[in-house]
Amino acid sequence: MTTFPIHRCLLLFFTFLHTFSFASPQIGKTCRLRPLGNGRDDTDQVEAAIAKCGHFGETVFEPGSYNITRKMTWDLVSAKVDLNGYLSFVPNIDFWLNANNTYRVIFIQSQASWFVITGSDFEIDAHNSGGIQGNGQPWWSHFQTVPREDGDGRPVSLTIWKAARGVIRNFRIESPPFWSSAVAQSSDILLDGMFINATNEDPLYIGKNVVPNTDGIDTYRSERVTMLNWDVTCGDDCLAFKGNSTDIIARNITCRGGNGIAIGSVGQYANMSDNVLNVAMEDLRMIRLDASVQPNMVNGVYFKSWSGSVNGQPPTGGGGGTGLVSNISARNVQLDRVTAPVHVYQTNGGKSGDAPSTLKFEHLSFTDWSGTAITTKVVDIECSSAAGCNDMKFTNFSIAPPTGQTAQIICHNVTDVSGVTCTA
Repeated sequence: MTTFPIHRCLLLFFTFLHTFSFASPQIGKTCRLRPLGNGRDDTDQVEAAIAKCGHFGETVFEPGSYNITRKMTWDLVSAKVDLNGYLSFVPNIDFWLNANNTYRVIFIQSQASWFVITGSDFEIDAHNSGGIQGNGQPWWSHFQTVPREDGDGRPVSLTIWKAARGVIRNFRIESPPFWSSAVAQSSDILLDGMFINATNEDPLYIGKNVVPNTDGIDTYRSERVTMLNWDVTCGDDCLAFKGNSTDIIARNITCRGGNGIAIGSVGQYANMSDNVLNVAMEDLRMIRLDASVQPNMVNGVYFKSWSGSVNGQPPTGGGGGTGLVSNISARNVQLDRVTAPVHVYQTNGGKSGDAPSTLKFEHLSFTDWSGTAITTKVVDIECSSAAGCNDMKFTNFSIAPPTGQTAQIICHNVTDVSGVTCTA
């Protein structure tokens, strides 16, 4: 696949928004629900309403909490959902960890999902008063004493899968046990006004990052995905663009704590090629929280691939995959005491003596960056000796290291760096 200039990405973005402004569902019938209350199970009535009005209809959820006790799919075609309340997923940990009780539609790392949206030409509006209650605290506390690893069955809260021309607006995800959301094998998806909050409230773990893997979103095998107006508090990647994510827009994104915005990881599967192409990010803010709430604010924007050797098998192991990451831009970025503002590394999951990755990073652009770092490495580009990196552009890039210290610009196996002076 060829790459396009960033201005072409922006043109695609505005064309995409224009298309959605004229793609209102043709509503022919309406279903209305209100919570049953008193701890009763709402899953049946929710599924019945979607079955009746999910094609060419509108489903209206009245305010309140809807108890959901099993996995659920919404198949929406030319439909609208007004979600004025919360889908509250009951925290029955042993039940959800049973693979029979979740979907495995996200191929990468065998991730589990408990709520899947599929279909075409739909709109879900939660009006900033509804969305998903993941009841994550029991999960977070549980896994402080029980080992955890990718693919172990912790559910993704919201999965958009095999969907086309879908809009989700003004949607809140509270206390996700694992990834907050994912877009997989989908195209032309707009997520506008997402609020995500993964904040520990267990006094036993104050000051620790006990909410790992609570990514705001992971995209995979998807194209033309747009994220506007996000506010994410988490303990991991605020946004993560994984293999074969192309023509991605992220604009007006606030990340509070966690690992920042990730391109990758890529190259985990030795028999597959991972391409991440044409990603335009603009108006980003990385904010360090009080350490008692969340101690991590690791990256601004970072890029990661697995090494060139295979160490074990997915979901927890892997490596040796090929691919290309190209034409990625991050413009107007404000950093508040970030550990590693710009970081490129190609040894994710690697071991000493591994073969270097053959996955290539090129045409990366960083424009109008300001703020502070808590280490001296404000740029750390450490590329594979087998693939190298090229064309790294820095324009109006001004990140202050700790007071009295000198900023370092690390450039290993990279050619054509402009706008900054490499110091090592």
